[in-house]
Amino acid sequence: MNELRTLQQAIVYFSDADRAFQYALNFRWPDGLVSCPRCGSEKHSFIKTRRIWFCYGCDKQFSLKVGTIFEDSAITLDKWMLAMWMLANCRNGVSSYELGRTIGVTQRSAWFMLHRIREAMKDDKASKMGSNEGGEVEVDEAYVGAKVKNMHHSRKVKIQNELSKVPAWKNTTRYAGKTPVMGIFDRTSREVRAKVVPNTRRETLQKEILNGINFGSRIYTDQAVAYDGLKAKYVHETVNHADEYVRGQVHTNCLENFWSLMKRNLAGTYVAVEPFHLDRYLDEQMFRFNNRQNKTDVQRFNKALSQVAGKRLTYDELTGAGSATSH
Repeated sequence: MNELRTLQQAIVYFSDADRAFQYALNFRWPDGLVSCPRCGSEKHSFIKTRRIWFCYGCDKQFSLKVGTIFEDSAITLDKWMLAMWMLANCRNGVSSYELGRTIGVTQRSAWFMLHRIREAMKDDKASKMGSNEGGEVEVDEAYVGAKVKNMHHSRKVKIQNELSKVPAWKNTTRYAGKTPVMGIFDRTSREVRAKVVPNTRRETLQKEILNGINFGSRIYTDQAVAYDGLKAKYVHETVNHADEYVRGQVHTNCLENFWSLMKRNLAGTYVAVEPFHLDRYLDEQMFRFNNRQNKTDVQRFNKALSQVAGKRLTYDELTGAGSATSH
């Protein structure tokens, strides 16, 4: 097989059910040793006409989808492959409406598929950033969310009621209804980590820094008081955004770029993202950002496909907070 280069080539290639199955199979069990995802037994027989195995260890049948993000999905592998290709490579993301029209499923099914793929994109093996030899790291926080005027009436009323209880001098209107997120960028690996945080207080942000950055690293931040005290374990330099954004190597421009890309995707492609789901959209954005350099489209796709096993997201888990399934 020649290396896939474009979405059109992927559509043609994966339209063959046998090819789609074999391609996914090579990533599901890369060593070629198929094992039962339920009991781990390698004693089984393959039922070719149905593309399933019968396990002699637990006397149950299993398919390639069991034990992956595809489990219990009636959607065929060719559509899953295309959905994964699109989300891994479309720079601005893919809305559930667009995906539904492209592969021929309902918007609701497409929305669920996209969140399952984001689950696969999550990096569960991330190590600490920076190094004890002075590796350079940027740390910054941002606020993400829709403008109050664009929100659903019930949410708008709730936020306005909360604001009415806050003293005017605190000037919290700018962040009303928005969700705080924190990011760490490693200048050596050129990778970013970002996550939703409950607030931007010192104890919250510094806990994330201590857990995510090696002691002795050189950390660059703005002059927010939440970062005071980092010099006890790190080399800490700040930039005052009121006067300048760059002072030699001291800046947070790489993280600012990541925030800009993320906000553009959320505002332009996904439009209405509930805070409950924001971490998954961050996983998607981080995946593309961290795999943007020296990787072809098919390599990004393969990376996502290699991470589908051992992860599962049910519809009940996804909608557990009663969030709307919009985009």
